[in-house]
Amino acid sequence: MFFLLGPTGAGKSELAVEAALRCGAEIVGADAFQVYDGLDVLTAKPGPELRAKVPHHLIGEIPLGGKFDAARYRQLALERVREIEARGRRALVVGGTGLYARALARGLSKLPEADPALRSELDQLTLGQLREKYAALDPAGFERIDRDNRRRLVRAVEVSLLAGVPYSSLRADWSGAPSDSSPLPGVVIEREREDLYRRIDARVRRMFVQGVVAEVQAAPDAGPTASQAIGYAEIKALLRGELSEPECIAAIQQRTRRYAKRQLTWLRAENTFFSINLTNKLQSEAAEEIARHITAGGPEEGV
Repeated sequence: MFFLLGPTGAGKSELAVEAALRCGAEIVGADAFQVYDGLDVLTAKPGPELRAKVPHHLIGEIPLGGKFDAARYRQLALERVREIEARGRRALVVGGTGLYARALARGLSKLPEADPALRSELDQLTLGQLREKYAALDPAGFERIDRDNRRRLVRAVEVSLLAGVPYSSLRADWSGAPSDSSPLPGVVIEREREDLYRRIDARVRRMFVQGVVAEVQAAPDAGPTASQAIGYAEIKALLRGELSEPECIAAIQQRTRRYAKRQLTWLRAENTFFSINLTNKLQSEAAEEIARHITAGGPEEGV
């Protein structure tokens, strides 16, 4: 099992397919929103032409209204990795959701169960109040969490209060690491900030040309996780007449850039992985380098 991780907009999908073709790998998604069926344009799923070249797993497989979390992802991803390696092929885990990647690589610490009374109390707070409360309880975790994701903020505050320690300290207590404690092989894809932000802005504009507004309008109601996809709330506001299209595009661009910055902070903390800066490297060269690392590891080093 080999990890290819990076922020949104960095160019992971194309690079992963090129690397996989060079070493006989299959791709296992590690994206909290691409796992859902539907909203292909909004979540920037790998297109049909890429998926035709290399088998992809955990892309578009969960009903849009369904619940999904890191524990469920770990269970399904482990099953797919084992199936792939049983066929004598390699598993390339690709995505930008650091929590999912770490859950698969290291397992999850046991967290307190939800408390209905506390959850009801937290649900009454505004987004600003939740941010303020979590920042006071867990300053380190507040720097990394998606501050626009109300569901995650509620859970982070809830766990911090119930456990009596910062949520981030529990999430750092990964269990289920490989028994030999050997580093897991992987790469973090990066780009220079101006390059990455330029790509993000262009991709958001392209989404609107590709019909993302009609896609969201026609989709069934998203569940509590899928509805957190960047752009979903903004496009719903556009459809209600609360935002103009230029305002909607600008809001999605800004939120995506902020998310990419948090992703990089999270991913760089995984210091067992090497990094490749695609701003300064041809994709073909990067794919060849990644394929060499994957081939050197081999299926026997997977989970």
